[in-house]
Amino acid sequence: MNIRDKGECLFDEISLGEVMLRLDPGEGRIKTARSFTAWEGGGEYNVARGLRRCFGLRTAVVTALAENDIGRLVEDLILQGGVDTRYLQWKNFDGIGRTTRNGINFTERGFGVRGAVGISDRGHTAVSQLNKSSIDWDAIFSQGVRWFHTGGIFAGLSETTPEVIEAAMISAKKHGTKISYDLNYRPSLWSAIGGQAKAQEVNKRLAPYVDVMIGNEEDFTESLGFKVKGLSEKFTEINHTAFASMVEDVVAAYPNFEVIATTLRKVHSASLNDWSAIVWSKESGLIQSQKFEKLEVLDRVGSGDSFASGLIYGLLDGRSINEALELGVAHGALAMTTPGDTTMASLREVEKLAGGGSARVER
Repeated sequence: MNIRDKGECLFDEISLGEVMLRLDPGEGRIKTARSFTAWEGGGEYNVARGLRRCFGLRTAVVTALAENDIGRLVEDLILQGGVDTRYLQWKNFDGIGRTTRNGINFTERGFGVRGAVGISDRGHTAVSQLNKSSIDWDAIFSQGVRWFHTGGIFAGLSETTPEVIEAAMISAKKHGTKISYDLNYRPSLWSAIGGQAKAQEVNKRLAPYVDVMIGNEEDFTESLGFKVKGLSEKFTEINHTAFASMVEDVVAAYPNFEVIATTLRKVHSASLNDWSAIVWSKESGLIQSQKFEKLEVLDRVGSGDSFASGLIYGLLDGRSINEALELGVAHGALAMTTPGDTTMASLREVEKLAGGGSARVER
């Protein structure tokens, strides 16, 4: 890929999206919890944090928070992750959150036959009220940004957030910044603003700007309307030959895609998942990663974002497409072994696992 040189850019990567406060009951249930651990998280932000904390790149987040102590806690967590906050906008808080709030996400990890559960409280959040004139994108991208990442979660927050994304993408293209987009289809986000039809309308409008499109097989089906022949109703099995046929359809519809990446997960239980990925590029065609069978999962939330950050790091670092794929899969696998949305892995650990390393004790 033709990516801007590191020396001429202020940032390696910038993400656009909401950052919420995640309240985690640990091994317990939300409905019976008496205490929660606080984390920060957000589909697009998690990629910037992974690229900064695990891979050591210079990243920033474009977002907005309501000016109160919850917002300041989220800011503090972002700062602990090393992500630059200069583009964070503060919005006036009315005292009770009638007009502007900060998003809160209650998440259970799940175990065995009990699946993970996420309950978001994010209506009227500060970032959902951004519009296409809220941010001077040319001022940001003119400083030099190698990569821009956003996705379908931010796109589904309100009627105006797709306009914010489109304005950002137009400016990014003008300044030579590569664009990745994670489809991240969430039915609950779209249900009040037009449902799946609206999601497809928005994503089809944004897709022509994208260089690297990321998602799982359900995302491509639900967000862009493509079909995978033989795909099970619950997305638990996938025929790779049929998926390759779908990729041909995707590339025909969007010849601007340089890379398409898809994570594959078979859920045996909340605690045991098969985990792998497929990537397509113009040069390599379709290739599949190593497969982690019956991977033991502590907390699966954020693993797809960790896959994305590993893949993007590989591409930014000039690795081969196969190496980038393996870094993404290994990073996602490691993210599932720790609590919280965001990575606790190191580059050394990711490279070791990507290269076939084991979980033997290190002393």
